[in-house]
Amino acid sequence: MINTIVTTDRKNHSDSLKLAQMAAERLGIKLVKRNREPMENLREMYGVDNVLVAKRGSFTLDTPEGELFFHPNMSQLRIKNIRMGEGDHMANALDLQEGMTVLDCTLGFGADSIVASFVVGEGGQVIGLEASPLIAFITSEGMKKFLATNYELHSAIKRVQVINADYNEYLQTLPDNSVDVVYFDPMFRHPLRDSHNINPLRSVADHRPLELTAVNEAKRVARHRVVMKENSRSLEFARLGFNEIAGGKHSKVHYGVIRL
Repeated sequence: MINTIVTTDRKNHSDSLKLAQMAAERLGIKLVKRNREPMENLREMYGVDNVLVAKRGSFTLDTPEGELFFHPNMSQLRIKNIRMGEGDHMANALDLQEGMTVLDCTLGFGADSIVASFVVGEGGQVIGLEASPLIAFITSEGMKKFLATNYELHSAIKRVQVINADYNEYLQTLPDNSVDVVYFDPMFRHPLRDSHNINPLRSVADHRPLELTAVNEAKRVARHRVVMKENSRSLEFARLGFNEIAGGKHSKVHYGVIRL
C-alpha cells in the first residue's frame, strides 16, 4: 500500500487531470481534487505522507522533507566530462565499454544509469530496477518527457529501461552470465553529512541493506563485474566481499569492485 494520494496543480488544467488519472490507475492510489488546498492540508485531510502532483506534463512528489521530481542532475556534467576525456569514477569502476549490457539494481532518479547509457552507446543496454513504485513511476515518466539540451544526453536518457522491481527477486529470474555488469547503489548505511538534497528521497526509498545473497546472485548473472557504490569509509565493502576499491583519492564516495 502506497501512503500517497495524487492530485493536480492549483489551476486544475485538463491535461494535468488526465495525467493524475493515469497515475492513480497505474499506482492504485486515490485521485483527489486540489481545490487550491496547500499540501499540508491535503496530507492531513487524507492521512498520507506524500502527495503526487501532476502539473505541466510532469510529476512532482511532495514529501514532508521536500519535493522530488526527475531531472538528469549531475549526469549532464558527467557526460560532458567524459566527452572531454576527463573520465568518470563510476564508469571506470564498472569498466564500461560500448555495446555492454548494464543492470542497475538501484535506479533512483537514474543519474548513474544515464551516464552508463551514454558510455555503452546505442549498441548497449541499460536496465534500471527500482523497488519503490513511486520513484520508478516518476523516473520513468520523467525520462519519457524530459527535453534534453543535446542529442547525446537525450539519447542516453531514452535508452534507459525502467522496471519497478526488487533486485533480490529480479536477479533470481535471470540466466547465468546474462549481463556484463551488475551495479548496486543502496542507501548508504551512514549517509554523508552534506547530502541534504537527497533527504526527500530517503522518505520513499528502499532502506534495506545489500545482502550477500544478492551479491552472489549478481556474480552468477554478470559476465564482467559486480560493483557497489558506498560511503568511502563504509564497512559494507568488507562485509560483502568487495575487496577492490575504486574512486577518487579524496572522494567521499568509493566503488567496491568484484571482477569476474
